[in-house]
Amino acid sequence: MNTSILKFKPHSGLNTSKKLSGINLTTLPPLSLYVHFPWCVKKCPYCDFNSHENKKSFNENAYIEALRKDLESTLPLIWGRPIHSIFIGGGTPSLLSAAGLDQILADIRARLPMAPDIEITLEANPSSVESGKFESYAASGVNRISIGVQSFQTSKLESLGRIHNADEAKLAVLTAQKYFKLINIDLMYGLPQQTLSEAIDDLQQALAFDTGHISLYQLTLEPNTLFSSNPPTLPDEDLIDDMQEALLSLLQKNGYDRYEISAFAKKKHSCWHNQNYWSFGDYVGIGAGAHGKISFPEKIMRTVKEKHPETYIRKMTDDGQAIIEEKIVASKELPFEFMLNALRLIHGVPAPEFENRTGITLLQISKQLSLAQEKGLLINDINQLQATPLGLRFLNNLQELFLP
Repeated sequence: MNTSILKFKPHSGLNTSKKLSGINLTTLPPLSLYVHFPWCVKKCPYCDFNSHENKKSFNENAYIEALRKDLESTLPLIWGRPIHSIFIGGGTPSLLSAAGLDQILADIRARLPMAPDIEITLEANPSSVESGKFESYAASGVNRISIGVQSFQTSKLESLGRIHNADEAKLAVLTAQKYFKLINIDLMYGLPQQTLSEAIDDLQQALAFDTGHISLYQLTLEPNTLFSSNPPTLPDEDLIDDMQEALLSLLQKNGYDRYEISAFAKKKHSCWHNQNYWSFGDYVGIGAGAHGKISFPEKIMRTVKEKHPETYIRKMTDDGQAIIEEKIVASKELPFEFMLNALRLIHGVPAPEFENRTGITLLQISKQLSLAQEKGLLINDINQLQATPLGLRFLNNLQELFLP
């Protein structure tokens, strides 16, 4: 390919006759369903997700009933559209009883058409109590499990405030392999006082299970977490860089393709549900704090549900809805929203997908695209929207070029 800067022009397959304002979606993107379970046994000090410590037994039946009403209230927005994936996240959804999880999936099947090969993912923690339910979860239709291991070293798990130990982590993966073909192991690096050899050892232990998918995250100190107000001693930036380089190399040598910033998979093991997020697909969000994105021919809408679980249950019971924010995304905001997701994908997306998913033309962002190329952050290919290695390293800078 010519290494000179390519001036970005409309792709030949794009409709350039449309006005450069407004939204016009000729086809709707794939649709997923996200179900949020808001409780945990213990809130981890680094976690900034909508999760709440289960200090007393939660009312499972009341929450399941609220989820059912939540889904029913959304049905008029998505009539006739099949869902291709379900992701049950949290929180710690493996705290659900086997019967409770089965009821949730039965309620969904009764109300939504499903693709024949639907992917159903459940997030789980490695405690022995929770992993003991894996057989029942699989029988209910879950076909992908994501296990929050974080580390295979007990001392490091204690530093993270995790409630499981190394032996429980290993047992959880071994148990999952009896019932699931698609398994993800969540790992973190840059842990308090972690050495390079310890980070490599964690990944080597994960690789030994050959699960097919590994998510690898750097520990960061997020606002409004215990770690942000009482930070632990973390490795310095040079050591973090050394860890990242060594871990990426080890994953590549073992046949794992890095298909997203933090996601690595062997062939046919990538997570379809998350790929739909990153490619700016649609998703219904039900549950306390759940977010949703739903497209229509002339608009794209985002929703947020009430975050506190007890308040969420009460609102669903009394009012039949618990939306605290409903927003029509302005056309000027769509380029940034699209790039915020799509540029996380290592191989990017075909250029026509921008118009297919936003309903606006690439002409509107031709200056930003050319600038990104000039800075060496975006590849010089008018047929593909893809970050360069430099762009992936400075992804925030690349994405910010598309702010309104």
